[in-house]
Amino acid sequence: MSPVDTTKATDEFPVSSVPFPTSRPPACRQRTRATGHGVLERVSQALVERKEEGVEKLHHEMAGLPGHGPGGTAKVPVYVMLPLDTVAGNGAGLNRGRALNASLMALRSAGVEGVMVDVWWGIVEKDGPLKYNWEAYAQLLEMVKKNGLKLQMVMSFHQCGGNVGDSCSIPLPPWVHEEMSRDQDLVYTDKSGRRNPEYISLGCDMIPVLKGRTPIQVYSDYMRSFRERFTEYLGDVIVEIQVGMGPCGELRYPSYPESNGTWKFPGIGEFQCYDKYMKASLQASAIAVGHKEWGTCGPGDSGNYNQFPEDTGFFRREGTWNTDYGKFFLEWYSSKLLEHGDRILASAEEIFKGTNITLSSKVAGIHWHYKTRSHPAELTAGYYNTRHRDGYLPIAQVLAKRGAVLNFTCMEMQDGQQPGHANCSPELLVKQVKQAAKVAGAGLAGENALERYDESAYSQVLATSRSDAGDGLSAFTYLRMNKNLFDGENWRQFVAFVKSMNEGGRRIMLPRSDSSPSDLYVGFITSKSQKPKVAEMAATF
Repeated sequence: MSPVDTTKATDEFPVSSVPFPTSRPPACRQRTRATGHGVLERVSQALVERKEEGVEKLHHEMAGLPGHGPGGTAKVPVYVMLPLDTVAGNGAGLNRGRALNASLMALRSAGVEGVMVDVWWGIVEKDGPLKYNWEAYAQLLEMVKKNGLKLQMVMSFHQCGGNVGDSCSIPLPPWVHEEMSRDQDLVYTDKSGRRNPEYISLGCDMIPVLKGRTPIQVYSDYMRSFRERFTEYLGDVIVEIQVGMGPCGELRYPSYPESNGTWKFPGIGEFQCYDKYMKASLQASAIAVGHKEWGTCGPGDSGNYNQFPEDTGFFRREGTWNTDYGKFFLEWYSSKLLEHGDRILASAEEIFKGTNITLSSKVAGIHWHYKTRSHPAELTAGYYNTRHRDGYLPIAQVLAKRGAVLNFTCMEMQDGQQPGHANCSPELLVKQVKQAAKVAGAGLAGENALERYDESAYSQVLATSRSDAGDGLSAFTYLRMNKNLFDGENWRQFVAFVKSMNEGGRRIMLPRSDSSPSDLYVGFITSKSQKPKVAEMAATF
């Protein structure tokens, strides 16, 4: 198994089964066969009616079972991530708009609650400071609304590209890159001096390094403009704002970057505290505790990205991590991350107050080397979680203070499916995070980490989602809408999974006989002289 998909990506979406050609030549256009949109609408309505009838029948049949019926069902709404490049890179509109619309109709007919989309800083504010272009997202909102779905919108202040599953490249705004070229310490830096342009270093959160504004002010202005533009949708169509707080939108340091082969699973990663702003903070903290010598740099014995814990002095079983110096450094490193998260969430809480939307933040599911004493991959990412210390409770407490949901990944993974040499335990990790959220009083939502369509993965999510102990999921977001999702058997499994989640996490199997292909087609024209090719919609319900 590869590591978690920290960026929520795959190849481009739909669909053999919901009307979409698998390739799209330049200047092609899509169309519906025969009666066009009329066919699309009639088929969609029929599918919705069949879905509703099936759910109602199923509800009555199961009403007498424990945990079902009035007062006994805890529905877990399912959302589906849209492709990373749903919005065109120039912000002019939506990519593959007709196919997107057809796919949304199919998702709605399957009982999906809504979809999630990245709201890219690098697209919206690319033309200059405070120059926002929200129009493509306005188009998406109208499309989602017309299809009767809800939206989770991610304030994506990171770049897309260079990590697990990234299928496109969306850099930070050009004017931000201009500032980075003037001051390279604006970005995270490792001990070898490698700079990471994925996200602005939290070391300069409160310093006016972005053309007179601090990064926190820039993020706040962005969210405030978003609220002003989409006020009418907040709490109605837009039900959740996930606030990006680091690389891949996650509250963490970029300790395991895949770009240029820097890191490979299951390497321990490296600390990212060598820009001048982070170094100044470390020096000040060391002086404050009376150990000036601890503030010169990060641990010198922590190894490199692709080493294993026992290959290092810091992370080995009886390593430096468990000394006074190690505890000081890890406390400083993790507390800086918590402060960063709290600053952004405090701003988001104030901006979206009274809008009836849910705030959330994503935490990475770093499950490799979890069975070791030092948990090195988590430590380099900023999660001070070891055999002797719970690193997720402080994170959950920060989120709970701001009324934000903790969104956690790797919900579909099982220990037995992981390579033995990596010391993985995604199941124990999820259990720990669920407990931390429960103790802190924070809501908990989940995602799958990898693209999975099999019974085993769905069953694991269903088991995790149950709320028998008061620590179930408030929502689940599925990775990701693409052509594979709509393939016949994959689609059948997915629809059964959504129905099960809607019934409180009980596994519901759809019989193979409960399937029938529709009449819906979408084709494309490759040239004026060619007839359109078509692909049949084969989704089963």
